[in-house]
Amino acid sequence: MRMKASFLRRPREPLSRSAARNAALLNQCATPGLGSLMAGRRMAGFGQLLVAVAGFVMLMGWFVLLALQIYNELINDAQPKSVAWLGEAGAVTFAAAWLWALVTSLSVLREERANESRPPPCP
Repeated sequence: MRMKASFLRRPREPLSRSAARNAALLNQCATPGLGSLMAGRRMAGFGQLLVAVAGFVMLMGWFVLLALQIYNELINDAQPKSVAWLGEAGAVTFAAAWLWALVTSLSVLREERANESRPPPCP
């Protein structure tokens, strides 16, 4: 019995202008990495998504720690400890994912323009 070879990599089909534009917009305006995945750049997309989620989790951790700190300061008169480093690290991490997604988006758009100028292959 032959096994189905659906897991084998097939060459990527060239992206249309609208697909490349939508992938770039999704990468820059929604979530870094999703547009890269949509454009077929799996490794870059998963990496960008992982770095963006890590930055977001750090930012939310900073927000929760800051809220707890303010609560303790108001209720228990506790001395505040600086947790700004977590917020800064989260912001830098998310910005790195966004910049990486920007580079990938520009690459996708450049590839689409190069494919557009080529004549279609003859059958």
